[in-house]
Amino acid sequence: MGGAERVTSNLANYWAVKGWQVMVATLATAENDFYALHPAVERVSLGTARGSRNWMSAVVNNARSIREIRKLLKRWRPDVAVGMMTTANVLLALAGRGMPVLCVGSERTHPPVRPLGVGWERLRAFAYGRLDAVVALAGSSSDWLHQYTNVKRVKVIANPVLWPLPPTAPIRDCGEWLHSGRHVLLAVGRLVDEKGFDLLLQAFSRIALDLADWDLLIVGEGPERASLETQVRYLGLCDRVKLPGQVGNISDWYAAADIYAMSSRFEGFPNTLIEAMSCGLPAVSFDCLTGPRDIIRDEIDGVLVPHMDVATFAQELARLMRDEGLRAKMARRAVDARERFALDRIAGMWEKLFGELSCE
Repeated sequence: MGGAERVTSNLANYWAVKGWQVMVATLATAENDFYALHPAVERVSLGTARGSRNWMSAVVNNARSIREIRKLLKRWRPDVAVGMMTTANVLLALAGRGMPVLCVGSERTHPPVRPLGVGWERLRAFAYGRLDAVVALAGSSSDWLHQYTNVKRVKVIANPVLWPLPPTAPIRDCGEWLHSGRHVLLAVGRLVDEKGFDLLLQAFSRIALDLADWDLLIVGEGPERASLETQVRYLGLCDRVKLPGQVGNISDWYAAADIYAMSSRFEGFPNTLIEAMSCGLPAVSFDCLTGPRDIIRDEIDGVLVPHMDVATFAQELARLMRDEGLRAKMARRAVDARERFALDRIAGMWEKLFGELSCE
């Protein structure tokens, strides 16, 4: 249920409705799919995803994946094949060698903030030169790719937002987690270290006493749940902070909130931020190297805070919490995200790239 998976499903469904023949293929099985695909999208599981005991088994597993991807390309003979995330890009570059298919990679985060280890980094540097192009989410990522890989061409294309947001399972009633007459500060994402929810809890704890009519909801699931729950208890915020878990009807939760908080240590191009703003939520976010600064227009539809500055983050949250007029003003501009990152607009940028590559 990650960002790359959401973008994949959104683009695949859009092109299927448009009449394109679309296939989504993964190394993993389909049993854990979270986002629904259009009936016209062919879904293929190569079944080669498995853990590696050592470097030798890793080589064998990846060689198997490359072989299966190449067989798929030969059988389906697509005009364009798109990798989603670094390892998929590398495998596609190697599998598509010498074949009459445009191979396009896609980085879904800023490469240096999530190093892959020496082996994969060397493979990326080499293999990206075999791709016809790579899509990046921000200009700084494009600069990095040009500097540290053999990439031929980089195109910067943002993530799209699908509006209105379609519900998926599980459907959970947000009313069970809300109290009448109270305001809601909302955060959404996987409960992992990179999302910085521990920092958000620190910031909220600084202002919770003075803003007693506000609660914090952190929606999502992940391995950091136990640690975050312990932190909530330690801070004495059990009555003010709730972690409802994973939800599929996320638009209902955005609609019930007053402010969106993004406390990530790093981001690529956060889908949840675009979604929240599309639903009319002003946002307060750390100014990561990439992502929020490409979405939030500071002091127009949200606030950017110096990266990892918890004290200032708390101050800016408190400023919006206290000022209903400012929240309403920013909310009116936040919905511009629906057009700024509209699916047809973003898909059109991909289509333009495909057309340019096919003419070269």
